[in-house]
Amino acid sequence: MDLREEIKRLAEATLTNPSQFIVDVVASSRKGPKKILVVVDGDQGVTIDDCANLSRELSKAIDEMAIPDEHLTLEVSTPGVDQPLQLKRQYTKNIGRGLKVKLHEKTEEGKLMAVTDEKIVLTQQTGSGKKKEERTLEIQFSEIEKAFVLVSFK
Repeated sequence: MDLREEIKRLAEATLTNPSQFIVDVVASSRKGPKKILVVVDGDQGVTIDDCANLSRELSKAIDEMAIPDEHLTLEVSTPGVDQPLQLKRQYTKNIGRGLKVKLHEKTEEGKLMAVTDEKIVLTQQTGSGKKKEERTLEIQFSEIEKAFVLVSFK
């Protein structure tokens, strides 16, 4: 098993809150100490204390692994607004929010209304005033290249 997969397994085992989940583990391969980034999210969000606790517990577990000749820098973070959604669980968490979805051929924007195992459902508003219309768009997960939550300051 590679280091990234082992860290992911340890991180998942270390989480104590069942509403939290590991989104990704990224290992850099640049010179110097290897950097491991663990990205954690939660159905009700993740606090900075949650990240700190996971970092402490995961650091202990990594130290016990006694990896020979490895100097690791561990970072635990939540996905930022510039990070695409990666798991269906993240889509479900964001029902009711605006999404920008890059498909193979085009890009669509709309409000996320539903998530199933196979697809997402967006509603889009077109026109204004009396000519305002709403259309529903179903997008298969297999068609999605990337999807981002749109930040609204309204």
